[in-house]
Amino acid sequence: MDFKNKVVVITGASSGIGKALAEELAKRGANVVLGARQYVTLCEITAELEAKYAVKALAVQCDVSIESDCEMLVKQTLITFGKIDVLINNAGLSMRALFNDVDLSVLKNLMDVNFWGTVYCTKYALPEILKTKGSVVAISSIAGYRGLPGRTGYSSSKFAMNGFMESLRTELLKTGVHVMVACPGFTTSNIRVAALAKDGSAHGETSMEEGKMMTSEAVAAIISDGIAERKRTLIMTGQGKLAVWVNKLFPAFADKKVFDLFAKEKNPLIK
Repeated sequence: MDFKNKVVVITGASSGIGKALAEELAKRGANVVLGARQYVTLCEITAELEAKYAVKALAVQCDVSIESDCEMLVKQTLITFGKIDVLINNAGLSMRALFNDVDLSVLKNLMDVNFWGTVYCTKYALPEILKTKGSVVAISSIAGYRGLPGRTGYSSSKFAMNGFMESLRTELLKTGVHVMVACPGFTTSNIRVAALAKDGSAHGETSMEEGKMMTSEAVAAIISDGIAERKRTLIMTGQGKLAVWVNKLFPAFADKKVFDLFAKEKNPLIK
């Protein structure tokens, strides 16, 4: 795909991978629609993108856990641009708490944002993407292939997202619509700082060594290339690829290795 004059809708676009995707795709000539709850931040980003890359950018305040907000995101896009070529379901929350300790509202919150947000936005955008034979993209995680300790809600929501996208891809097989699941490795972003604790409050700090991770900008470039090449699945790191295959072939061994890995994080939840 040549992104010039294409219309790309990105959720969770006020920071992290979403913001980096907006910049990367604008740089490649796309007109971008940025959805997130932080409207003022979105307006600042869209103004910068329009000035820097001579594209059109639209900010839409949107909480993807609210179905009517997702419908409005699509309506505002169509009012402004008249079409949708790519939808990138990027908005997401994480968590850090043992299931035995966590308030169940935390798991519901993660499912509402990570899974239902993807479903809602895709439901309203799909009729337009069918017209353009465009792309539906979900930013998932290795946690959608391998359950992670202290992340029961996050892993569950990403497993659900992966299953939804796989089913959708099969339904759309003969339509010309491209469906892609992208699974970054650990990425420097605020998702761990904003991760929900057992009571639903934000942790406010990361539990991992951020300096050793992929940057959001590097992830955005790989995802953009994947959309252009209409890839099916992107698993971005050697560690991620290894985790998927080991979990599939040697699941008991994977349990032990994942336990050992997460027992080494800062203030570990498991020991």
